[in-house]
Amino acid sequence: MTMTPAELEAQKETLELLNTEAASRLTRQSESLAKIDTKAVFLIGFAATAAQFLATHKHHDVLAYCAFAAYAISLLAGVQTFRVAEYKDLEPRHLVVSYARLSRELALIRLASSRASLFEENQRRHQKKARYWSVSLGSLIVGLGLSTVALLLHT
Repeated sequence: MTMTPAELEAQKETLELLNTEAASRLTRQSESLAKIDTKAVFLIGFAATAAQFLATHKHHDVLAYCAFAAYAISLLAGVQTFRVAEYKDLEPRHLVVSYARLSRELALIRLASSRASLFEENQRRHQKKARYWSVSLGSLIVGLGLSTVALLLHT
């Protein structure tokens, strides 16, 4: 889509609005990714603590081993949450080199377009992190249930 300078000037306010919205969405997305990481740390710590607790108490062996397996899955999925590739953002050097000589309107179009592409790429990472976190949480819940039953059956 190529616009004439007059069309660019006429769309200046719209371009600023779109660019601002794309920037704020990237900020919210980054905050959401950080929250998932925080929740994953909590799950990893809880799973490790629960596994240690179960290991130090007398338990029903088969159920306890199943609980340990669930805790292991929870730990691994939690670690996978962190392993997913880093959050992408605009590179400052690229902005200066690529956009410095452009008109304000053309720079806004390119910024908004770049931010939209980054948002889509980060969205895929966000979905992977959320899936790994869900697996970690589900496995932790299963492990806690099995641990409780394993401890109760032994007593």
